Amino acid sequence: MIAALGLLVGIVVGLLLQPDVPLGLEPYLPIAVVAALDAVFGGLRAYLDGIFDDKVFVVSFLSNVVIAAAIVYLGDQLGVGAQLSTGVIVVLGIRIFSNVAAIRRHLFHA
Repeated sequence: MIAALGLLVGIVVGLLLQPDVPLGLEPYLPIAVVAALDAVFGGLRAYLDGIFDDKVFVVSFLSNVVIAAAIVYLGDQLGVGAQLSTGVIVVLGIRIFSNVAAIRRHLFHA
């Protein structure tokens, strides 16, 4: 619950302060956001399934963001950053929609 509140506070602060993202980090921001959303929805699904573990959530959150950024960085170094970024977005998007579908089934029994 603390992580969800932290995410909410972070979003509000970001919207109010509108910080500038350094130019070198701009390609990684959307990937990091999608990776973080994947961890959040996975954590919510685990909570609803009664198997949530805060340590697993924190490790999942951090590792998702770091691994996704590392894949994009590697792609940039190889000259195929856009293709690997698309791949990361597709894979994480599938996971997000899968988790959201499980959450929907759990909440609405449909």
